[in-house]
Amino acid sequence: MSETHLLHELVLQTAERQGHRLALTDGAESLPYADLAGRVQGFARGLGSLGLARAGRVGIYLEKRVETVVASFGTAAAGGVFVPMNPLLKPEQVAFIIQDCAVSALVTSPERLALLAPVLAACPSLRHIVLTESSAALPALPPQLSVLAWRALLDSPPVAGHRVIDTDMVAILYTSGSTGRPKGVVLSHRNMVAGAKSVAGYLENGPEDTLLAALPLSFDAGFSQLTTAFHSGARVVLLNYLMPRDVIKALEREKVTGLTAVPPLYIQLSTLEWPTAIGEHLRYFANTGGRMPRETLTLLRQRVPRAKPFLMYGLTEAFRSTFLPPEEVDRRPDSIGKAIPNAEILVLRADGTECAPEEPGELVHRGALVGLGYWGDAEKTAERYRLLPGRDAGLQLPEYAVFSGDTVRRDAEGFLYFIGRRDEMMKTSGYRVSPTEVEEILYATKLVGECVAFGSDHTTLGQTIQIIATAPDGSGALDIPALQTACRQLMPAYMVPAGFEAMPGPLPRNPNGKIDRKLLSTAWHDRHDA
Repeated sequence: MSETHLLHELVLQTAERQGHRLALTDGAESLPYADLAGRVQGFARGLGSLGLARAGRVGIYLEKRVETVVASFGTAAAGGVFVPMNPLLKPEQVAFIIQDCAVSALVTSPERLALLAPVLAACPSLRHIVLTESSAALPALPPQLSVLAWRALLDSPPVAGHRVIDTDMVAILYTSGSTGRPKGVVLSHRNMVAGAKSVAGYLENGPEDTLLAALPLSFDAGFSQLTTAFHSGARVVLLNYLMPRDVIKALEREKVTGLTAVPPLYIQLSTLEWPTAIGEHLRYFANTGGRMPRETLTLLRQRVPRAKPFLMYGLTEAFRSTFLPPEEVDRRPDSIGKAIPNAEILVLRADGTECAPEEPGELVHRGALVGLGYWGDAEKTAERYRLLPGRDAGLQLPEYAVFSGDTVRRDAEGFLYFIGRRDEMMKTSGYRVSPTEVEEILYATKLVGECVAFGSDHTTLGQTIQIIATAPDGSGALDIPALQTACRQLMPAYMVPAGFEAMPGPLPRNPNGKIDRKLLSTAWHDRHDA
């Protein structure tokens, strides 16, 4: 069996070994690996017939569906760079991404094209639209655009392709954010394949697994469900859910063995009843995108006691960094674990020296998963991707690492604990306070459904701590006096929030499904600082 080096080889080589096994399920449609590989190769031929340049960018603006997967891996096979766009993005946001990285071909649906049509005149790099279905009437489009049908593109004749190696870029993932423009993180074939091998290794993924793709495929952890499954010969079930109960139904219906999600979704899932049948199949559930409240973790383990919990930490700039083995969860449920295979995680002071045990510092990731920087942004790349002090003596081409901007600590046994993002840390009465630490205590009271903590400037204290929260289980009004009493009992005086504000749930999410702390904080300040 040949070694896998390139992203599309995850599909093609698995198809050679076990082409009859199911690779992908999308509603009533299920594709064996052989069929998926055929479509990936067909899409690559189609891009070649369009004259896609080496490293040419192909935008994908679709919900989770077969064509999204085929276009992603087919672009890789053609020597191009796929740019997945979250289906929740608005036309102006899609146009920004097209402009920012000069997308030349866009894969979308007729319905989405109708929404995009008014902004495409501002996208001079765009030359081709590939439509997933035929459309009787197309909207008015700029004259330089050609529109092609999906089926016709896949039937294109073979053309000479580009030579591809593992250090070539293959994807640009745009990070979400409610303030400022999103940044495009550039990833190589090596980044994505190394990540697939590493994560599939510690999750022990195999051909008998069925993974539920509940997260957006434009999110690194969401796309990871595809790469780890295809590396392992497993099946992926695509799910565009409207309600958390849809996830529960899919877990039962598809006999899912592995679920990866973010804390806000797990918080909602933990309040629902889980059919017993789910626990007979679910082998593990994995958390990413922030710390899972301990109360939520406890409830989930009660729902599916035989499923192993994997607590993970990652960042788009380096894909995945740490995981906590399930056997350690009872001993240290607040830990994000240790480095994943084939990575080194450092905890550094501002001067680049290593922190002592229990000393807070910045999490720094080195290894094969470190990305290629931010597309077209040398300044932000220089801030986040930096040389490791003292590690490159004599090297003429020194190694770059990702400086995460996250504050963590490492205990005496080497386990890491997330404290907070540097740009979100609150400073009150001379103390640095992590918003996640405050939120963890609030969740433990069981008096909130969802919550966020953030700082508000204060003339004498530096900042006060403000809370926005929903009532538990949607059960009515938030009991603010009870919350205030609980906080005074459970928190040191400097950590007790100065204000609580109730909101109906669920709290707003960013496109990756995380509770949007920046949006809520900005809106709060707009209301109170006016």
